[in-house]
Amino acid sequence: MDISIKPFDELDIHELYSLLQLRSEVFVVEQTCIYNDLDDLDQLAWHLILKKDNRVAGTARILPGGTRFPQVSIGRVVVSPHFRRRNFGKLVMQEAMKFAFSHFTASEIKISAQLYLERFYEDLGFRRITEIYDEDGIPHIGMLAKK
Repeated sequence: MDISIKPFDELDIHELYSLLQLRSEVFVVEQTCIYNDLDDLDQLAWHLILKKDNRVAGTARILPGGTRFPQVSIGRVVVSPHFRRRNFGKLVMQEAMKFAFSHFTASEIKISAQLYLERFYEDLGFRRITEIYDEDGIPHIGMLAKK
């Protein structure tokens, strides 16, 4: 297993293609959610890529405070259907959180979580801070983790 975290400008074209392909496969096709994944935030983000057997198994993007939210945020967290049920989602989030707290010296991290994943994120230290809201036709909640 290999984990790398890179700013957008350091991604090679194959890494960028693979992470965008995975996000599209899961968020658009699997979840049948038509939305614009390319939201002009990727260029500001650090991208975590988890590879297993030389394939992208998971990814997340980490945004500095003042971009999507006032706080540092983690989003576009996804694990390939081929690599599920191996705790890769937890690993991706733990590594992304570790990076966010150290690299940005953040004291808290905000996420916009799909409602069905509330327990998953609670187990990682996040707490709900909003009511349920609709984001692209999917129920979401705002959550916050403190260092």
